[in-house]
Amino acid sequence: MNRLLFFAPALFLLACSSPQPTEKEAIEKTQAPAALVFPHLPEKMTFAGEEIVLTDEDVIERLDREVLMNAYYNSATTGYFKRANRWFPTIERILKEEGLPEDFKYLAVIESGLVQAISPVGAQGFWQFMPGTAKNYDLEMSAEVDERLHVEKSTRAACQYLKSSYDSLNDWVWATASYNRGVGGVRQDMAWQGTDHYFDTDQNNETGRYFFRLLAIKLIFEHPEDYGYYPEKMQLYKPFKTKSVTVSESIPNIAAWAIEQGVNFKIVQKLNPWLKANKLTVKNRNYTILLPAEGENLKPYKEYL
Repeated sequence: MNRLLFFAPALFLLACSSPQPTEKEAIEKTQAPAALVFPHLPEKMTFAGEEIVLTDEDVIERLDREVLMNAYYNSATTGYFKRANRWFPTIERILKEEGLPEDFKYLAVIESGLVQAISPVGAQGFWQFMPGTAKNYDLEMSAEVDERLHVEKSTRAACQYLKSSYDSLNDWVWATASYNRGVGGVRQDMAWQGTDHYFDTDQNNETGRYFFRLLAIKLIFEHPEDYGYYPEKMQLYKPFKTKSVTVSESIPNIAAWAIEQGVNFKIVQKLNPWLKANKLTVKNRNYTILLPAEGENLKPYKEYL
């Protein structure tokens, strides 16, 4: 006798006697793993102390596009939250000292994701300075040093650029767009179109999306639960606790120097990504190298064993 046929009646009776899920329960069970939250955009929000009214259909759709692309690019956006916990305190402090609105911390997120990024055209660092612009803001670049990768110095340089743009354009929204297009570029766009507001001006695709991308990141960071993010449940990256060492003489071998400091080359690089080589030549200036502070959880791995 076919064993399957023999057991079939019993299986049928068991299936009939088990409670069957309702249609609603079945749908919810199917949808739960892939459920997405689509909150309505606010009718208005603020940026750099200015009110942004979100009633124009074109403005709403452009912002909605950036919210969707950032909120549901989960791996990248989760990384933003993790790294922001480490770097926002430093960036916020510098913005305050330089007299810039705190909202510009989100500019670093859309530029680099708060990593020492290198673009295909040669821009580098949190603030993505091109070589020519970096030199204009006194960021040193050489075979041994690239201060575009120095978080504090590059942040101050970005502040200087933004303040200069604001002085020229008298508008923080346009100053933001100029970080992507340049002051001359946004002036040119306004001139031939006879417009005076970013939202009324047709631009190239990247500049046209740029400010909306920043607004989208601001919305997600300020209302993370609305978009399914719970930073308090994430393993956020802690700010580094460091001490500063002033270097007034050349270091011919940074790896050997690092060992003398009780660390290693990898740790020196992690805290000082602006050091490009295994040596540092000191001529007409001193350098400050960061090392882990006492008790910092950043030391040679063998010390944990």
